[in-house]
Amino acid sequence: MDEELDDFAMTERTRVRRHPERGVYDHETAYAILDEALYCHLGWVDPNGSPRIVPTIHVRAGNTLYVHGSNASRTLRSSREGGEVCVCVTLLDGLVLARSAFNHSMNYRSVVVYGVAREVTDPNEKWEAQRALVDHVVRGRSADARMPDQRELDQTTIMAIPLDEVSSKVRTGPPKDDEDDIDLGVWAGVLPFVQVPGEAIPSPDLRADVDIPAYVRRYERPGGGAGS
Repeated sequence: MDEELDDFAMTERTRVRRHPERGVYDHETAYAILDEALYCHLGWVDPNGSPRIVPTIHVRAGNTLYVHGSNASRTLRSSREGGEVCVCVTLLDGLVLARSAFNHSMNYRSVVVYGVAREVTDPNEKWEAQRALVDHVVRGRSADARMPDQRELDQTTIMAIPLDEVSSKVRTGPPKDDEDDIDLGVWAGVLPFVQVPGEAIPSPDLRADVDIPAYVRRYERPGGGAGS
């Protein structure tokens, strides 16, 4: 369990301007969202001013965010040079259907991280980060799967980003209709969204004596029920 920490310091980049009441700056909220989200988007602006953005997987280890990629990724190659990056994750919790189209919304939890990415080159740190990335997607998987050999690790780039400049944004609750629209004969409310894994499909070349592991049969994400 993470020790209790002070709130993230609000900066000009992390201050929530649109609906500032939805801004959340405590570590617990940001960490929970990062831990539950299966993937993130990593963005960077190259020296020519061209934006780069890639979806990738991540994992949080304490106050560090590790992101995974291929050596062939232009974004990650550029990030090695010490440029600042931005990471964003979003969890969709529901569609908010108002009586008016203008007031439709979504219930969500999101995190934005700014920082200077560091390429992980220490062999032990890189190995532990790779193991943590596997277990972030499916907890317990690294104990079963063959982990990368040196050739595979050499083809992999892992970047570490300090979780120092961070903010969360959260919307919950019902629609907020204008008072004049309340009596309209239009259904209003929230349609919850929950990720639920389907039935596991074995590989066609799977050995007949290999059973589905418990972590696949009872797959769930941190922070909620199955796949939530």
